Order: sequence, then structure tokens, then C-alpha cells
Amino acid sequence: MIRFFAAPITAMALLLAGAADASAAGMIDFTGTSSTGYLGGGSSPIPRTTVMYNGNYAPGTIVVNTAERRLYLVLQDGQALRYGIGVGRDGFRWGGVHKITAKKEWPEWTPPSQMIARRPDLPRHMKGGIENPLGARAMYLGSTLYRIHGSNEPETIGQAVSSGCFRMTNDDVTDLYGRVGVGTTVVVLNN
Repeated sequence: MIRFFAAPITAMALLLAGAADASAAGMIDFTGTSSTGYLGGGSSPIPRTTVMYNGNYAPGTIVVNTAERRLYLVLQDGQALRYGIGVGRDGFRWGGVHKITAKKEWPEWTPPSQMIARRPDLPRHMKGGIENPLGARAMYLGSTLYRIHGSNEPETIGQAVSSGCFRMTNDDVTDLYGRVGVGTTVVVLNN
């Protein structure tokens, strides 16, 4: 009888040990609270997490706090999902209230003329894909030039390096993308 149970127990132990190794390598996310990098762009230096949130915003609202370099998706019961983000560098941070007007998976990128003027070395157009600086998903903010988008540079999360857009890891932006729709209110606090 012991032999009958020993083989399945041993197999389960080996399976769990392998899963733990894969999780430690960033390949499996059992908790749903950290970025694993499965869409390219690596893991986030600032894991997403559920936090208590006492802002005065309706559930479903996105609140970007540029000073904290965090994005909050307001939930029910005084909670929010908090994500690490990259924000605009000095001279490129902004504030205001907009709506998500479009969502795109693996978006193409056409740098605006203002960016080309600063960086003439940039490509004039880039197809969507893992090398594209907009990453796996993009959510367009009103009539602005700005987006909440993924990034193939996870090391920039928590930094002020963009031209005004809000960068997230590809895993985090894919998670947020699945939770919000066109018409979602985005409040950008530039303290």
C-alpha cells in the first residue's frame, strides 16, 4: 500500500520543486502580484500589489502619481492595484484628467515630429513587436500625444526618462489593459 502512494507523492514533490525553480527564475507567477517578464521586457523592479487607497476617485479610475512614479487602478472597498511606472523626465511631466480613447495590442509607433526634432536618429515608423518601445500594449490618452504603454526597458520603471508617456513592464501593462476599457478616466497628478 505504501508503494502505491509513494510514486504519486514523489512525482508531485518533483513537479512542485520544478515549479518553484521556474517561479524563482521569473517564468511562473503564482501570486498574480508581480511582473514575470513573459512578454519580454523582463520583470519590474517595482512589483504590482494591492494596497489600501483613500483617494476620492470612483472604482475603475486610473490615478497616475508622477511624484511617486506609481499608477493606481482604484478598486472597491478603499483599495487599489498599485503599479510601478516610468514617467516623463524634467520638462516633460504633466498633469490633468483624460479618458482612454483607444487601446492597442502590440501597437505600431510613429514618433511625433517634436520627438524627431529632438532625436533625428529615431526611426520614422516602427511595426509593433517586442523591439518596439511601446511594448505589448498601449492605452491612448485623449487627444494628447501621451499613452500608458509597455516597455522593452524594465530598468526604466521607477525612473523619470520618458517624453511624457507612462511606461510599465509588458506584464503590468497587459494586466492593466485587461482590467480597463475605452472611456476609463485617467487622472494624472503632477506634484
